[in-house]
Amino acid sequence: MTTKRTLLIFQPLACKVEIANDLSAHQWDAHVATDVDQASRILSDYDINVGLCLIDQCNEDQFLIQVSRLFHSFGHITWIMGVAKECMPDIFPSSFESRLINEYCFDYLTLPTEMDRLVFSLGHAYGMAEIASTARKGCTDYGTSYGIIGDSPVMQKLFKGLEKTYREECSVLIEGETGTGKELVANAIHFHSNRSGNPLVTLNCGAFPKDLIQAELFGHEKGAFTGAVQQKIGRIESAQGGTLFLDEIGDLPLDQQVNLLRFLEERAITRIGGSAKIPIDVRIIAATHVDLKAAVQKGTFREDLFYRLQVLQLKTPPLRERLSDIELLAWHYFHKFSANSNKYKAKGFNSEALHLIRKYTWPGNVRELINSIRNAVVMSENRLLSPIDLNLDKRNKIRTQRTLDEARALSDRESIISSMYLADSNISRAAELLGITRVSLHRLIKKYQLECGSTSSCSSCANRDKCFWVTPEGQSEARSRVMFG
Repeated sequence: MTTKRTLLIFQPLACKVEIANDLSAHQWDAHVATDVDQASRILSDYDINVGLCLIDQCNEDQFLIQVSRLFHSFGHITWIMGVAKECMPDIFPSSFESRLINEYCFDYLTLPTEMDRLVFSLGHAYGMAEIASTARKGCTDYGTSYGIIGDSPVMQKLFKGLEKTYREECSVLIEGETGTGKELVANAIHFHSNRSGNPLVTLNCGAFPKDLIQAELFGHEKGAFTGAVQQKIGRIESAQGGTLFLDEIGDLPLDQQVNLLRFLEERAITRIGGSAKIPIDVRIIAATHVDLKAAVQKGTFREDLFYRLQVLQLKTPPLRERLSDIELLAWHYFHKFSANSNKYKAKGFNSEALHLIRKYTWPGNVRELINSIRNAVVMSENRLLSPIDLNLDKRNKIRTQRTLDEARALSDRESIISSMYLADSNISRAAELLGITRVSLHRLIKKYQLECGSTSSCSSCANRDKCFWVTPEGQSEARSRVMFG
């Protein structure tokens, strides 16, 4: 017994088209709504992925604005528009109906319509909606731990280290490339620690001029220097009882490294222009993209401060080391930015875009990925985001250029595979076609680890069209490729 598919038919009272009963005979369970509020309630109450909007007369813009809001609010629905012939886009290409179809609809048809044409269009839309729904469900389980997305082995290692770290009270040094989420890790440590009820204060050590960083850290008394018109509490004092996160600690000037080291040793500060020592109870978390060991050797970072900060150490991995997380992150930020977009258009990524998202090295790490997707969601006019929308077509050009050795190896493999097909895997005949000896061909087959992927020898295959040769990476080369290109 065929299961009925659920459908919303939205048609205003003025629309006299009657198709709901006819669709029931084609295994559709249709819910009919005559106004936007009713349509919204139905879509909220039922698991519906396909919507049919019927407008059999040219409507006022005010009504169509309400329709566009419905489409926007339920962007996951695959919409089909039925429009009266006199309002069709090919007659009035700049009409409101045309814009709605262009921005939100999978297909459109003329009213009155032939049932066969409608059933075909709805079936196609339902299939596409099912694919999109499966993709969404597969990408909503983002593998989040501590508010950080990732389930790759390197991230699982980071999460285990994070769990051990937040239970302690000593200083933590987080190292990692720019854009790898060091601040997220610092937040997770604080908000899962016993200090979570007290302040988390952040200072970017590279964001302030050299002559202002001391006042930011330690505060100052009124009249301490020109412009100090009132007392100011520094970042260290503001974090009393909580956590002080010193981002980009590697950019802290040497003279201020001395002052920070003194505070770590004494656990007390003196405001600029003051004399009283103020006891401070804070936990220090520092982060840097700089190799501090190398900086110590160069003399740009104090060795004693380095060891004071590096009691516990965590490292945030670059995106190129967590390949299985890239698509999860891409879908997460796509859904996040799409939900906040004033005009929801894109439904996801096309297959080429997803391929390049996984393939690109992302030197700017997660931050670069975020910016790429945000720009694409805002700027794209496509139903599915493409490599051009993500600027991945230009970024991958350099990376996809093969070296001469790679090009020669690829050419050798393809020639061997083609010759083996043409010679029915007879080594002597294949070697003759290639113009080399049997020994040389055996050597090349061994070098490129090529082997027959058939379940039996090629010369006795029952169906030689199914015979293929495979590389170590498991990429098969079908005989049809040789025969038909």
